[in-house]
Amino acid sequence: MSQHALDCPQSIDGLHRVAGRTRPSPERDTLRLLSFNIQVGIKTHAFHHYLTRGWQHLLPHRQRNRTLEQIGRILRQYDLVALQEADGGSIRSGFVNQVEYLADVGRFPYWYQQLNRNLGKLAQHSNGVLSRIEPDYVEDHPLPGLIPGRGAILVRFGEGKHSLLIIVLHLSLGARAQDRQLRYIRELVQDHPHVVLMGDMNNPLEHLQRRPAMRGLDLVSAEETLHTYPSWQPAHALDHILISPSLEIRNARVLDCTLSDHRPIAMEIGLPKCLQHL
Repeated sequence: MSQHALDCPQSIDGLHRVAGRTRPSPERDTLRLLSFNIQVGIKTHAFHHYLTRGWQHLLPHRQRNRTLEQIGRILRQYDLVALQEADGGSIRSGFVNQVEYLADVGRFPYWYQQLNRNLGKLAQHSNGVLSRIEPDYVEDHPLPGLIPGRGAILVRFGEGKHSLLIIVLHLSLGARAQDRQLRYIRELVQDHPHVVLMGDMNNPLEHLQRRPAMRGLDLVSAEETLHTYPSWQPAHALDHILISPSLEIRNARVLDCTLSDHRPIAMEIGLPKCLQHL
């Protein structure tokens, strides 16, 4: 294992805990959230890099772990991070589990890797969650689609109606597949009072909100449009953090970060009294 690998992770309902890092969480009235499509640690600063650096999706590159180090240091200021396009440990990543690696660099005591497309030694396409708070429950959900390989992670903090439900997801590109996937997500969250939906949704917010599966959920986002793609000249809002009206948006922004082809999106949310025990 590399020098940045986690020490003695233990499985807790699928989530990994880092030995020696856990401690009681004080009551909190806010959560700092971030969602980041890291493109397996490939820096892309222009459209032509998709061609000239495309080989890095297949083969290792000495710069990759340095890029992950930079990403991990950015993540340290957040309580929960959603990762998309991480590699779970294959040739292209130097057999490094990038979710685990970022948990270590970012100093997160809990992490979870969702393997969505297993190409063996060639690629381990994954989503990930990093958390400073111990979840009560973590559940893995493959999303429907003509081509398998998209997924959502359900993370629950607390119990019953006084719990916070966080869904981390990466939607497909096609509208038909997205509709099926959003209907699936709706079934997971529609009866819950406190929900966060976060990830790469491959859609501007106005398109998402018009989808039949999203109607009636009343999820809200930042008032201003937050462009995340492409990272070198953001013109499209493809990454989102949506929350229930019971939660309060205190701050939302896109970070000035060009370590991937997407920029990370961050939000600080206020918690109602019933959730401040998390």
